[in-house]
Amino acid sequence: MQLSKERRQELLDEWFSFGTGQLFAVICVVTLILLFIKKSFIEGELAAFEILQERGEMGFFHALSAVQYLTVPLVYAWKFTVTAFILYVGGFMFGYKLTFKDMWRLALAAELVFFIPELIKIAWFLVVNTDPTYQEIGAFYPLSLMNLFDFESLAPRWHYPLKALNLFEVVYWIALAAGVYVISGKQRKNSIIIVATSYVLWFFLWIGFYLIIYK
Repeated sequence: MQLSKERRQELLDEWFSFGTGQLFAVICVVTLILLFIKKSFIEGELAAFEILQERGEMGFFHALSAVQYLTVPLVYAWKFTVTAFILYVGGFMFGYKLTFKDMWRLALAAELVFFIPELIKIAWFLVVNTDPTYQEIGAFYPLSLMNLFDFESLAPRWHYPLKALNLFEVVYWIALAAGVYVISGKQRKNSIIIVATSYVLWFFLWIGFYLIIYK
């Protein structure tokens, strides 16, 4: 099944109605706001942090937070660039003329999916589990495989992979495939194969690499 030229252009206009720079700025600002809320109203309320604050020993954590805030744009720029390159190469291998610029914009737009779990996480610790431990905050990720296990009984090396394997990651893959389908104007099946054999493949290779090198 292929999209008509008119419908394809209509979808492209809707998806990319925001300028690339504007959307990138919005994503960074929203991320900074959510990060501030988590650190101020969730992590900042932990008993252990309150004790360190009273002792005047929070300097290291304040410095670490400052680094996190400052590196948000750099982390996103790197992530979108790598994702765009992987999709570009995947398209090239199948003979699709996908431009790097379009793939970068697609990665940018698809990133909006990950705001949903961040909002759920904030709501969870502000409303449901209002007295968490630092370990509980770090181990929690909505609708992930981590929820099927007791994180305290798991080896630390499994925490990141089990959190990374979550429903929102799958939705992200679907968004990428839909984007490739709309941008290329080709077969939906081929768009799914491109994403599966490029981004999804590298995602699992990265998880495997992480497990191998973790110490």
